[in-house]
Amino acid sequence: MQKTLLSTCKINFNDLEILHLQKATLKNSYLSVKKNGEITLKTPKVSNAFIQKLLIQREPWIRKQLKTIELSKPISINLQDEILLFGEVFSMDSDEAKELRELLQKVDISEQDTILKCYEKFYKNFATLYLTQRVEYFAKVMKLSFSELKFKKMRSRWGSCSSKMVITLNTELIKIDKELIDFIVVHELSHLVHMNHSKKFHSLVFEYMPKAKALNKELKAICLL
Repeated sequence: MQKTLLSTCKINFNDLEILHLQKATLKNSYLSVKKNGEITLKTPKVSNAFIQKLLIQREPWIRKQLKTIELSKPISINLQDEILLFGEVFSMDSDEAKELRELLQKVDISEQDTILKCYEKFYKNFATLYLTQRVEYFAKVMKLSFSELKFKKMRSRWGSCSSKMVITLNTELIKIDKELIDFIVVHELSHLVHMNHSKKFHSLVFEYMPKAKALNKELKAICLL
């Protein structure tokens, strides 16, 4: 039987602990951050210099993923927290967090569950307003119509489009980059025309999102919590 795993080791890089797996079957390198904060790098047989260069390039992305995970932990919620919008971190005294501050002023901040509900309401309200605008914009540009638009927090997908032309979007979208949000919106709207992932479907997405392939790859690297 062919040996596919060449080696496994731990790499310490700028206070980050990374599990490195070398596999003979790989042609490209893959970096991932799990929900528990575990960082894994999978590569074919490469030099240490290549690994160092790759980690230097990807360090900002790694830290951004770790920050996203940290911000998503309910146990750590308090008034000193930061919020995550459009892939950026904002302090609680920022204009972006105004609605959240107002919600928190009305509740007992010693109750973690109550605070968590405030955060969820804040993100849902923000997402509903922004995502509605983007869906309506692209629906007009693409000359498409849908029967209903829904929003809810989902753990396994960013969005969906039913055969009844109902589009459902994950409220967690509001935490990622705007360009990625638009990609998901165009993706789901395209399902109004093609209820599959055929070449025609991808061609339609590409027509309005020329960077679709790169955006899809970036999206797959983001943890849904």
